Amino acid sequence: MARIASTVLVVLLLAATAAAFALTQGLKLQKSPILGTRVQPVFSPVCDCDRSRAEIAFRLRRADRLDVSIVDGEEVVRTIERNRSYPKGPVVIEWDGRDDAGRVLPEGDYQPRIHVRRERQTITLPNPIRIDVTAPVIQDVKVSSRVISPDGDGRRDRLTVSYRLDEPARGALIVDGRRQGLGTRFPRTAETILWNGKSRGRPVDAGPHLLQLIAIDPAGNRSARTLPEAVTVRYVALGRSRIGIAAGAPFALRVSSDAERVRWTLGGRSGFARPGTVRLRAPAQKGRFTLTVSANGHTSRAAIFVREPAR
Repeated sequence: MARIASTVLVVLLLAATAAAFALTQGLKLQKSPILGTRVQPVFSPVCDCDRSRAEIAFRLRRADRLDVSIVDGEEVVRTIERNRSYPKGPVVIEWDGRDDAGRVLPEGDYQPRIHVRRERQTITLPNPIRIDVTAPVIQDVKVSSRVISPDGDGRRDRLTVSYRLDEPARGALIVDGRRQGLGTRFPRTAETILWNGKSRGRPVDAGPHLLQLIAIDPAGNRSARTLPEAVTVRYVALGRSRIGIAAGAPFALRVSSDAERVRWTLGGRSGFARPGTVRLRAPAQKGRFTLTVSANGHTSRAAIFVREPAR
């Protein structure tokens, strides 16, 4: 009799084990009610930009009612949705980085938690969302040259601005208060930006210009602008814009250009000269004349006032 009882007990234990195994396997094979999750990895609730809210996106396998919350470990720090009905398909929910009282939560990693009511399942998404409200700091700004001659001849056509950052971010160059676009595509802690003497795709005027930098981190936080760095754009520059000279007398004029040579015209005469001190002769007649000096499509002019020669 005892042997029969033992056999029955063993059979019952084996049956219970098989049933538990089957239940476990069934649960493993049960499809999740949500799929295709996509969570914004980092954002800044205080950046006043398009990254001030984190996007939580997924697909709902069947229409259901959802509770959506944000958790820090096991603690619920924000309830975004409660018992809200959603149809089958894409679901997009935004979180502003604040708790239920409207306060910005501390920097750190948080996770979305979805409770699917009809399915009776609560799913904490493994994708963390980081709150980052600290702006990057730009350091060690260096400008390669204070004079640039962007006339396309390959001689001092551009300059570089190099800098370091205290965290990975993307830098942007600002010329005369206008941003010229971001630097490299991926955030870095050190970078060099080239400037070719253009603003919004057009060459800037000759003369002084102010360069500044800003940096934007992956969360959207912007650094303060750096102090302005003055640089000069020069195509052809003359040392004087007005010259008084006796008729037929020689005179010298300082011509600054990065071109190998410049072309000059004065009183029906013309010629070529190397940049530097250019020596010319005034027209033989009294009057007002214009000296034109050009190089690589850029021109500068000076007024020449010719008087009667001394007797």
